[in-house]
Amino acid sequence: MSEAQYGPGSLVRARGREWIVLSGSDAEVLRVRPLSGSEQDQAFIHVGLESEPVTDAHFPPPSAAQEASHDAALLLRDALLLSLRRGAGPFRSFGQIAVEPRAYQLVPLLMALKLDPVRLLIADDVGVGKTIEAALIAREMYDRGEIERFTVLCPPHLVDQWVTELEERFHFRPAAVTAANAKRLEGEIPGISLFEHFPHTVVSLDYIKSEKRRNDFLRACPEFVIVDEAHTCAAASAGRHQRYELLKGLTASETRHMVLLTATPHSGDDDAFYRLLGLLDPVFRGLADATAQQRDTLRARLARHFVQRRRPDIAEWQEGHLFARRESKELTYSLTGDWDRFFNAVLDYCAGVVAADGDAPIQPDALTTRQRLNFWGTLALMRCAASSPAAAVLALRTRAGFDDGADEREALLDRLFDGASDALPDDDLEPAVGNDDPALAALIVQAEKLAGQGGDPKLKLLTTQLSTLVADGFNPVVFCRYIATAHYLGRHLTGKFKGVEVAVVTGELVADERRERVDRLDGSEKRILIATDCLSEGINLQGLFNAVVHYDLSWNPTRHEQREGRVDRFGQDSKIVRTTLIYGENNPVDGAVLEVILRKAEVIRKQLGVPVPLPDEGRTLTQALMTAVLMRRRQHSPRVEGKQQPLFRDFEAARAIDAAWERAAMSAKQSHTVFAQHRMKPADVLPEWKKTLSLLGGEQDVHRFTERALSRLGSGLQPLREGFKAPLEALPEDVRDRLKSEGIGGNMLLDFEYPPASRCRHVHRSHPLVSVLAEGLLERTLTADPQGGRAHLGTLGRVGCWVSDAVGVRTVVALLRLRHQLVHTRARKTSVMLVEECGAVAWSGADGVMCAEGDEALALLSPPPVADPAAAARARVVVQALAELPSRLDDHISALARRRSSALLADHERVRESARGRGLYEVTPSLPPDVIALFVLLPRVT
Repeated sequence: MSEAQYGPGSLVRARGREWIVLSGSDAEVLRVRPLSGSEQDQAFIHVGLESEPVTDAHFPPPSAAQEASHDAALLLRDALLLSLRRGAGPFRSFGQIAVEPRAYQLVPLLMALKLDPVRLLIADDVGVGKTIEAALIAREMYDRGEIERFTVLCPPHLVDQWVTELEERFHFRPAAVTAANAKRLEGEIPGISLFEHFPHTVVSLDYIKSEKRRNDFLRACPEFVIVDEAHTCAAASAGRHQRYELLKGLTASETRHMVLLTATPHSGDDDAFYRLLGLLDPVFRGLADATAQQRDTLRARLARHFVQRRRPDIAEWQEGHLFARRESKELTYSLTGDWDRFFNAVLDYCAGVVAADGDAPIQPDALTTRQRLNFWGTLALMRCAASSPAAAVLALRTRAGFDDGADEREALLDRLFDGASDALPDDDLEPAVGNDDPALAALIVQAEKLAGQGGDPKLKLLTTQLSTLVADGFNPVVFCRYIATAHYLGRHLTGKFKGVEVAVVTGELVADERRERVDRLDGSEKRILIATDCLSEGINLQGLFNAVVHYDLSWNPTRHEQREGRVDRFGQDSKIVRTTLIYGENNPVDGAVLEVILRKAEVIRKQLGVPVPLPDEGRTLTQALMTAVLMRRRQHSPRVEGKQQPLFRDFEAARAIDAAWERAAMSAKQSHTVFAQHRMKPADVLPEWKKTLSLLGGEQDVHRFTERALSRLGSGLQPLREGFKAPLEALPEDVRDRLKSEGIGGNMLLDFEYPPASRCRHVHRSHPLVSVLAEGLLERTLTADPQGGRAHLGTLGRVGCWVSDAVGVRTVVALLRLRHQLVHTRARKTSVMLVEECGAVAWSGADGVMCAEGDEALALLSPPPVADPAAAARARVVVQALAELPSRLDDHISALARRRSSALLADHERVRESARGRGLYEVTPSLPPDVIALFVLLPRVT
């Protein structure tokens, strides 16, 4: 048998039952799904090895004995709609995902489908949903048969988050490839590349960037690549150069699809920005030196590859409450008594180290390695002392032991100045600054005494603010800089607030342990999380928390935005997110960071609508600022009681930072104008979105169906103050067993909105509960005895008759399952996909004239009956309609299937317009369509 006899959508009989042939079948082996079963019941049939020959089959028509009520008819309609995974409409993937994206999140998908190959830079604001947008593109390309393999390249701390998102929301099963597990994975598949064995992977950029691994990856790399935090791959520093070479190698392939993600495309470095654009197409690097006319041409071309939306841009979509209103405040504390004496002693010590010769300030770049490390150590000590006495103790007691290498020095600088936004989990250790200087011994004694006693003014202020937040109904996350500080806060705050659960998460825990500790708080109505910056990326916190407290100032303003972005993001249910920034009013280091760095960053963010990173390559500007702060102290000894207000912005170093930032802000503003006037508007997207929802069903459809289906099967939904409870043990045994195999049982707490209520699971279209209920009801109904008899619980019936005000004459509505073969041929490769949809057609009068189809025909079933005919009359009318069915199969039902195939082809080609020149699409209907049910609506007799 050289050619496949049965294509996707064909009906066959084998092993004593009927099956639908699925994609992935060939002449010898059929991949099939039971005609009345679920996606989980798929099987493979080897045509030549079956004991009985595989033959054609047909879908059984309804029987007059399979009577259904009006409620059962609506439930059958919804079960059919929600059981389909290979839905029609403009997009192939939406039946396979566990999230209902917002319309604005379709913009990158529609842009990507207009490109071949896909080369797209998504630079949406923090919290808008870049992960969802990129994964949607991957899922759509996969379900269209245009890719078979893909990989996500991301910083190490984001690997687990990507794996979770792809598994839970997009139903992929990617392998995580990191330095910790790559050797084990390779040992399990000797002789072949990981990227050839695993079709879907999430890969640590730091693991794969080395030259040895890079070459193997470039050879075996999948045809679709997502790069998260892409701006870190375009910087010029030595540690980032390998990442850039990796991405440049990937873009060398003219057919590879690539989606780059970043919230900060322009980080203040013009060269890095144009290198990033050059990864989309080398021609875009020419923007840097192009003439006015050339720039206009390149900008128009770039707009097809570059999408960036600020939160105000999302408002025009008018999709209701998408993002919270952020309420921010600053709170100050003043160090007094022992706390003041200790911190000033630390400052005096550090100021003495900074002065290299008398009162002459040191120049960090002119120092030896050892001198430079000592200087950085003093800065780190200041940070620890300002954070907590516990952090100061560890910093003072730990001996410094640094290697003299460029990578080690860069890592130390990243840790000290909060500059490595892509290496957060290893960034919360207290720096080792201890040495043999006897002056440190006295500081250790002071720090240990303070760490063991109460009265910390900073902690006292935090406690007061947390009391206010909790009383106002907020669940806050407290971000601090160091592990020791986090535990210090945890010890003092646990038990302070009645009925409030307090948890601490730091980089000491691996990613799974962090997530588990956060998830445990879901069982508490009131909660406080104390965390280091290991949680400012990698775990989304908007479902459990709605306030952020910055206990320690970051020297990198991007960190503040990242912290707040864990809570203030897409999916935050609260209408208000509160943020609080705490600083010491008599702490000159806090004063300089706040005045020169953080407030300037906020001004720029408000002006542009997006954050701009601090333009401080090598941290030279920040080092100069801190040197100036300490030299001012040494020269003027500003130890005075009460509040100090030095004009830090007048420092020469502060003016240099300000000038650099203004240049960066101007460049970022200019980059935004490149595409702003070309961006897609709601009118370009909403028609496709509405069409998709009508074909697949949205949140309201899922809620209605789940409630009715559970009730029909002997259970129900019990409304709670937030969400619902479903007692699943009341369901039939076979349904319970299927749910248990999906990890669902007992009294399930659920919600249909995203994010779900506390302790509730989000139930969406493709959630296993919905799938099991929909497929179970269909199977019960379609396999029921066509001659009637005792029906099993949940059998809905396939024929019905009632009186309805929706019609003026006798009208018959046929509920249909339409199957189509979608064939895509490109480069001599042909892929055949099965597409299914719920359809309907209605005819009326004695002549059976077609009067409605699609949504219009389905809508005829919705109005409740005004009366029920007598049983004999119902039976007579139904028998008459069934007798008409054979003559309607061709003139109405099959004709509808042909029209839907043509519409499907038009939809498919319209959103994938770029592929027309490189491939051929063809859609053919599988005839005849499956007649699921037949309902007769009679007019009211007046």
